Amino acid sequence: MKLISILAALALATPTFAHDFGFAGILSNNNKEDLEPLTLSVGKPIAEAPLMLKSGTAYEIEIEADGTGELALEGAGFFRAIWINEIVINGLEIRPLGIDSVEFDEAGTMEIEFIAIKPGTYELRQPGSTGEGQRVQIVIQ
Repeated sequence: MKLISILAALALATPTFAHDFGFAGILSNNNKEDLEPLTLSVGKPIAEAPLMLKSGTAYEIEIEADGTGELALEGAGFFRAIWINEIVINGLEIRPLGIDSVEFDEAGTMEIEFIAIKPGTYELRQPGSTGEGQRVQIVIQ
């Protein structure tokens, strides 16, 4: 009886967690959101609006290039504020330690699955561009 009382006391003293993600942990489906795709096309905006993310949430985003030019996205600050689980290109999964930029030499789609970590305001932009449409602001709350 004493052992049961001790175990009950320990259970009450153990901190409860804000989320029970299950076996997959933070990457579980109930903690994952799909973002609107980003579009790389000469003369067209990358995104319609800023991306609002929540720290600790897993996201998947598609970056689509239409092949109108050799186009890239750079954003070292953003890429250092997230943990990248995988990048998928033509069904091939890449699990990088980190990246600074991505580039499309031709039309194609890339999926990036990541967890937002460090709160702040960041941007992804086309290198060498100055137009507002050639960048997307990303806010991690």
